[in-house]
Amino acid sequence: MDWHLSPFMVPLGAFVVGIVAIVSGIAGGAYKQRLKTEQRLAMLARGMSAGEIEKVLNAEGRAARDPIHDLANTRRKGIVLISTGVGLMLSFLVLALIVNEHEVLSGGAFGLIPLSIGVGFLIDYNLQKRDLSRFGLEVGRAE
Repeated sequence: MDWHLSPFMVPLGAFVVGIVAIVSGIAGGAYKQRLKTEQRLAMLARGMSAGEIEKVLNAEGRAARDPIHDLANTRRKGIVLISTGVGLMLSFLVLALIVNEHEVLSGGAFGLIPLSIGVGFLIDYNLQKRDLSRFGLEVGRAE
């Protein structure tokens, strides 16, 4: 039996992808921490005080999040995910038409996953918009 035809290759590949993702995340975090340390050392070398460095790097306290910006991000994510889901479903439809195989349409079900998540984001967007209007913030109206 050829090793490349083994039924264990797909699960093994998924396992390897998971391990690579975890190792990449750890390496990325370490790189980010090293970069922050190098920035601080460079600022110290230029004569900045620790207080000034913290203020510049915004490490003491994060600025308050802008609810309008968060709302726009939620809407954008919803639209992108819905578009991705519809695109996946349409691509499988076109593929089924090209190869003339009805079974290919079952792949379009994968488009329902991002589509559903996108709808959830748009529902969340509307709920956030309603909550903000309770606090007197109007969203989406020109003043």
